[in-house]
Amino acid sequence: MAKKEFQESRRKFIKQVSLASIGLTTPFSSIVNLKTMNALASSMPPPTNGYKAMVCFFLQGGNDSYNMLIPKSNTEYNHYATTRSNLAIPQSNLLSLNNTGGNFGVHPSLSGIQPLFDAGDVAFIANAGTLVEPTTKTQYQNGSANLPLGLFSHLDQYNHWQSGRPNVRTNKGWGGRIADLLSSVNTNNNISMNLSLSGANIFQYGQNSVEFSLNYNGALMPTNRNASWGDNPERKAATDSILNYAYSDQFHKTYADIFRGSIEAGEEFQNAIDAVPDFNTTFSNERTSKEFKMIAKTIAARTTLGFDRQIFFVRLGGWDHHDELILNQAEKLQVVNDALVSFKGALDEMGVFNEVTTFVVSEFARTLTSNGNGSDHAWGGNMMVMGGSVNGGTIYGTYPSLEINSGQYINGGVMVPTTATDSIFAELALWYGISPSDLTTVLPNLGNFHNVSGLSTTTPPIGFMNM
Repeated sequence: MAKKEFQESRRKFIKQVSLASIGLTTPFSSIVNLKTMNALASSMPPPTNGYKAMVCFFLQGGNDSYNMLIPKSNTEYNHYATTRSNLAIPQSNLLSLNNTGGNFGVHPSLSGIQPLFDAGDVAFIANAGTLVEPTTKTQYQNGSANLPLGLFSHLDQYNHWQSGRPNVRTNKGWGGRIADLLSSVNTNNNISMNLSLSGANIFQYGQNSVEFSLNYNGALMPTNRNASWGDNPERKAATDSILNYAYSDQFHKTYADIFRGSIEAGEEFQNAIDAVPDFNTTFSNERTSKEFKMIAKTIAARTTLGFDRQIFFVRLGGWDHHDELILNQAEKLQVVNDALVSFKGALDEMGVFNEVTTFVVSEFARTLTSNGNGSDHAWGGNMMVMGGSVNGGTIYGTYPSLEINSGQYINGGVMVPTTATDSIFAELALWYGISPSDLTTVLPNLGNFHNVSGLSTTTPPIGFMNM
């Protein structure tokens, strides 16, 4: 085999074993980091100015976000109530957002988010969604618009929000592409910049980056094999023998090196986490709150682990409310509220709230009209951003009229988005440290929405981040 062919085969092999073969035993799956083998052979990334982290909080299933952020002034509320009928939240139950002049309120389950918005720590972005190009209601109806693939499909839209490329189906994500560009700013060569509390995902998978998988207890692997396998010493001895064998075959050696490296990385991570003192902030025993506590502990261990940049992913399922919307969404939004409020408290304790931005998204909103006791798949919806660098207390984008058949209203209560996900992601990327010249590497369709050469930290796409 020629040298070039061998190198190409080796690259494919490394990628495959890292994503699949490490799953020989469940605790090891999705934990490996390719940084040491696949360092990006491009120009050095821009210098960083201190620590920054992004947290993607994905509400999987389609959050009915027009019941999360709701018009409160009389005329607009009456349009909302008429269109939503039995799905409308009573006007008197809405928690008023004072910075909007009382024109908007949030769901009563978001009692902790309301004061964070009024304090300028939370912003909303209205009627956002996946778009290939700017699209009007008329263009949608006459078929002249280039639309995202699999519109209204859970799987497609879930993937498009993570990939940042709604015109193609791809397994590469915009968080992964950011890590490809910036991972060398971290001094840790064993643990990925991208850390997932929800296993494998497209968002964090790049050309040379994969997620490092955790749960709310730490790394997804036995951290002390002597203790974990104490009743089966033969298993430990056999594994050690396999990993430490001097293989002559390059593929076998690479596999053993990756597997052994994942074990060592997990142990390194867990030791750093175990050394973090507990927070004064109380997190609930609900799973999502415990996952956010693990994110906070990982941030607390950033210096020990050698991180200037981290990207987290956590998923909360159960938002596909075709039935029992009112009750089920109230319970889910309470989970979101409690997790974010506790997370903010822990970040304040560490003095890093300004350095961490959390964005709360879902694959699509839901129909404004009722199907009887719930709502169905739709398109544009409202999302939330929290952080000390967020220009909060403001609703960005254009909140649509919810009057039947007005504005961007189509198909029984579907909203055509007026803010593209590309614009949101580009602003987050700029804040995080991506050079303006690299924005189209992260988001290839961004030029459909902006003059990319004119974007920078001083002229961001939307303005919700304080650069």
